[in-house]
Amino acid sequence: MNRTPDHAPRTRRVAEPVELTTLRGWLRGKKAAAAVAAKAEGKRATFQYLADRASAGGNQYAVSACTLRQALDGRLPTLRTTLAFTYGAGCDEKDLKNAERLWAAARRAVNGPAVRCAPPVLGRFTTQAGLVRAMNRLRAGAPHPSLRALAEQAGPGLSRSTIHRILTGRQMPTTAQLTAFATACHASEEATDTLLAGHRRILAGPQPYIFYPCAYAELAEERRQRDEAARPWLAEPELDWYQQQLRDEEEADLQRQIDEAEAHLDELKTDTWRGLDPGAVRDDPDADLAKRAQPVYDTWIGRGTTSRQPGTGQP
Repeated sequence: MNRTPDHAPRTRRVAEPVELTTLRGWLRGKKAAAAVAAKAEGKRATFQYLADRASAGGNQYAVSACTLRQALDGRLPTLRTTLAFTYGAGCDEKDLKNAERLWAAARRAVNGPAVRCAPPVLGRFTTQAGLVRAMNRLRAGAPHPSLRALAEQAGPGLSRSTIHRILTGRQMPTTAQLTAFATACHASEEATDTLLAGHRRILAGPQPYIFYPCAYAELAEERRQRDEAARPWLAEPELDWYQQQLRDEEEADLQRQIDEAEAHLDELKTDTWRGLDPGAVRDDPDADLAKRAQPVYDTWIGRGTTSRQPGTGQP
C-alpha cells in the first residue's frame, strides 16, 4: 500500500525591511564592479579575493572570506564587515561613508526604535564583583545590550569575547576598555565618572588603617579610666545607714548651734537698744550700737576677765 508522505507545513517568511534589501543590493553591485578589476588582473572577484584586498587596508578591515559571504545571506552584517566588504571592492572614502549611512538605516529598520530605560544607579563599589554588577546594570539600560552590538559600538579594542570575560568577572578591564564600554552603552557622564572612579579604587587597593587593631581597645581602656577617675567628682558616694545616721546627727547639731547663736545675737541687740538714750541723735546707728554693746560683748566672750569684774563694767 502506497502512503503519501507527510509534508511539514511551510512557514511563511517574514518580509525583510527595505533598508536591509537596499544595503545588500548595494554590496552586490560593488562586488560586480570589483569583477572588472579582478579580470584585469587575471583573477575572479571571489569572496577570498575581496578578503585579501580588505586585509591590505589594515587590521580594521581584516576579515575572512566566510564573513564576507555571510554579509549577503539575508541577515544584517556588522558595520565592520560592511566597511571591509566595501573597501575590498576597491571603493573610495565617499563609498565608505555611503556604506556606513546605508548600514545605519538598515540597522534602525531591523532593530526598531531604541527603548531607553531609566538611567541605572551604579552606586559606590570597591571590588571587582561590584564593578561587574555596575557594568551589567549599565548594559541592561543600553539601547542595544547584545554583545555583538556593544562590540560594534565600542570599536576594535573591545571584542565580544573580551566583553563577555569582563562581564563575567574573568578579566579586569583597562581604563580604555571601560570608557569604550560606557560609550557603547550610551551611558551618561555621571555614570561614566562613577564607573571610572570605582575602577581607580579597585586598582589602588584597600586603604591602610590609621591605627592597628589593638589601638581601638587601648583607646577604649584609656577612656574608661578617665571616666572612673572623674566619677567621684561628678556624684557623691552613697553612704551606709550608720554613716548616714552620723551625718544627720552632725547636721542637726550644727543647725541647733546656729539657731542658738542667732537667738543670742537678737537678745544682745534688744538689751543694747534698751540702754540707749531715747532723745540722743545718732548719725550712725550701727557704730553707736557697737560702741555701747562692746562691754557686754567682752563679758560674753570672756575677754578682759583679769582686769575687769564680770557684770560691773569697772576695772
